[in-house]
Amino acid sequence: MLAAVILAAGESRRMGSPKALLLYNDRTFVEHLLEVTRHPKIGLQRIVLGAGAENIRERLNLDPANVVVNSDWEKGQLSSIQAAIRSLEGTHVDGILLCLVDHPLITSALVNEIIDAFYLSAKCVVLPVYQGRRGHPVIFAKTLFDELLAAPIEKGARAVVWNHPDEVEEVPTEEQGAVLNLNDPEAFKRATGMS
Repeated sequence: MLAAVILAAGESRRMGSPKALLLYNDRTFVEHLLEVTRHPKIGLQRIVLGAGAENIRERLNLDPANVVVNSDWEKGQLSSIQAAIRSLEGTHVDGILLCLVDHPLITSALVNEIIDAFYLSAKCVVLPVYQGRRGHPVIFAKTLFDELLAAPIEKGARAVVWNHPDEVEEVPTEEQGAVLNLNDPEAFKRATGMS
């Protein structure tokens, strides 16, 4: 079983409003990511919030049991990954499927492929590759949790990936959403205009 983790803790300064609440196909980014990460192998979902956490949680009517508030959100993405991992203590998971709120244009088909590759390959990192570029979502096996918790904040989760080059399974995809980072209004307009 995996835990799906949606990172949505940043303050969305460049976007000008919380990315968690932006609409794509009549659903917010977070609601879309919750939907596409529903899968028989995903037993838990966690949404990591930080800036404006209470407002976002209330507006989306999120189950409090699924919300993790990262009080250190200003330290960056790795601090949110670490908060999510700590929230899983006492649960049995094989790993986490990590989704970024600013990479929302992924489908359940891509999530299925990543999960299948994780269980077939037995590698500790599984990620999609679009036209030679690595993207999201990424699965980190439970065996890497301690390393992620100890990783230097300034280097982030990438440092853990770099430490295990032979343990990375790349899944080729035609989904551009795997690499589309929607972190400002222009990127958002360009990407959503494509659909």
